[in-house]
Amino acid sequence: MRLLAPALALTFLLPGALQAAEPPPDAQIAALAERIRALEANAQMLQSQAAEALAAAQAAQAELQRMKTAQPDPAVAEVSVTAKAGDVTAAANQFNPSIALILNGSYVNHSKDPLDYRRAGFPLVGEGGPSANGLRLGESELSFAANIDDKLYGQLTVAMESEDGETHVGIEEAYIETTALPGGFIARGGRFYSNIGYLNSHHPHTDYFSDRPLAYQAFLGNQYGDDGVQLRWIAPTDAFLEIGTEAFRGENAPAAGAAHGGVGAKTFFVHAGGDVGSNNSWLAGASILHADARDGEDGFSGRSNLFLFDFTWKWAPHGAFKDSGIVLRSEAFIDDRKGVVIDPQDPLALAQSWEGKRRGAYVEGLYRFSRSWDVGYRYDRLWAASSGPYASDHDPQRHSIAATWHNSEFSLLRLQLARDEPQAHFLDNVFTLQYQVSLGAHGAHKF
Repeated sequence: MRLLAPALALTFLLPGALQAAEPPPDAQIAALAERIRALEANAQMLQSQAAEALAAAQAAQAELQRMKTAQPDPAVAEVSVTAKAGDVTAAANQFNPSIALILNGSYVNHSKDPLDYRRAGFPLVGEGGPSANGLRLGESELSFAANIDDKLYGQLTVAMESEDGETHVGIEEAYIETTALPGGFIARGGRFYSNIGYLNSHHPHTDYFSDRPLAYQAFLGNQYGDDGVQLRWIAPTDAFLEIGTEAFRGENAPAAGAAHGGVGAKTFFVHAGGDVGSNNSWLAGASILHADARDGEDGFSGRSNLFLFDFTWKWAPHGAFKDSGIVLRSEAFIDDRKGVVIDPQDPLALAQSWEGKRRGAYVEGLYRFSRSWDVGYRYDRLWAASSGPYASDHDPQRHSIAATWHNSEFSLLRLQLARDEPQAHFLDNVFTLQYQVSLGAHGAHKF
């Protein structure tokens, strides 16, 4: 009984004590409201941080896109003017070789026999003559390109062509190039096409016509490439500015004989360009090729200076020329020579001294009205010397029109008509049907 009384007292007092310990309802609501406010503030802070991160990511993406547009893949890129600056090192698939195969073929019909073709005032050199009649497999290319390590890039291009029933295989380009020189400098060594002029450094499969202009055929044997070294400097400016020089062995036209201990040709070039608004871009250049020749293909021995001036304007209404647009381009050549000439067809011929200038130029326009179709016109002209062994009263000229259908970026079919007048009273009408396909990882084209 003595234990029962305290127990009963505890039973009656405990609920009151617990009720007194609980906070009043108003205090609970206030605490809950404070926690809600804290959670809302935290959510707002997280939302603000997410918005800032998204804005930063969008800005980085825009900057990356701007950099890609400003400096596209060099072997060459045709999206912006600065593509003239470099090569395919950016698209070299890191250290795994990119392999590309260009297949090219054509059907050609001349109204005159190509064997009777002579160009007044300009003996044929290199591959500067007309193509043969009939069906033929044109020059095809197999190219390997890759970064060698963190400082060097390499490229090999093998050319294959069938001529007179024989298959010819040769190394078109084989060079290494630096990727990490400071100050905007780029060095190259090996066999490659010179950076003089505009078209010379481009592979023919990137041309808008099935053949090279008369000036390239007459002065450079279609295209000048040789074994040598090159040094270029790209200025750190918004506008594109490239200055460079080259030294070559001097075996190919307009050089010959590898004079001066195997350094028979030297070049110097300057290229500049930029954008005008978002739809227009331009590129201009000036170059000189100094060459020494010993018993050249055209019978010339002596020194020559070939001056080249080029200008290109592109208009793309939608900002990308691959969709639609217009290209206007022109190059002018001045060939200044001093030496002697011996007729290579006559072993008993006497040497004749010759000092003089010959000139050449072309202007072309291309209208691309869709991704699938473009049409172009080109006018070529040469001005022969008025005196000396190369003298002629006739100045060769040619008109060409071409229509090209692109099934995709990797294949095309081209129809070209040309009216060629290489000498007086010799008018050659030329019909060409050309196909071209690209297989593999081919780098973007130059501007």
